[in-house]
Amino acid sequence: MRWWDIAPVLELERDLFPEDAWSPGMFWSELAYARGPFATRRYLVAELAGRTVGYGGLAAIDGTGDIQTIATARDQWGTGLGARLLSELLSAATDFECREVLLEVRVDNTRAQRLYERFGFEPIGFRRGYYQPGNVDALVMRRTTETSSEAPSVQGT
Repeated sequence: MRWWDIAPVLELERDLFPEDAWSPGMFWSELAYARGPFATRRYLVAELAGRTVGYGGLAAIDGTGDIQTIATARDQWGTGLGARLLSELLSAATDFECREVLLEVRVDNTRAQRLYERFGFEPIGFRRGYYQPGNVDALVMRRTTETSSEAPSVQGT
């Protein structure tokens, strides 16, 4: 993801997460840490026919990765795009030498939870009222390099 990707990513963000969409400043702030020798972030976008159809981001600090965001356009649900994005983010975590990767997912988003479980993430707790303003709880999940099974293979480009 580069600065010119922020506008189309924000469109998708507002469509998918109308109540708690990230602001432009949040993406700008994250991208500030994504380049150079001391980078601690990896952000990516997926495009199809010139249209942004997915994105994801990872922060890595002191051996722990955190999936900051991951999303695919509604018309891409069930195509494997989410798995490809997640696979790329986990590869970035390996590049950053992370021993574990954490993420938060809405408790009512069982589709995403199943994807994360396929990649070896396990529930470890809750964050009450994490998603605002809807006051929706987050399920915290973790994948450790020592105990996780191999991620499923992802086909495609």
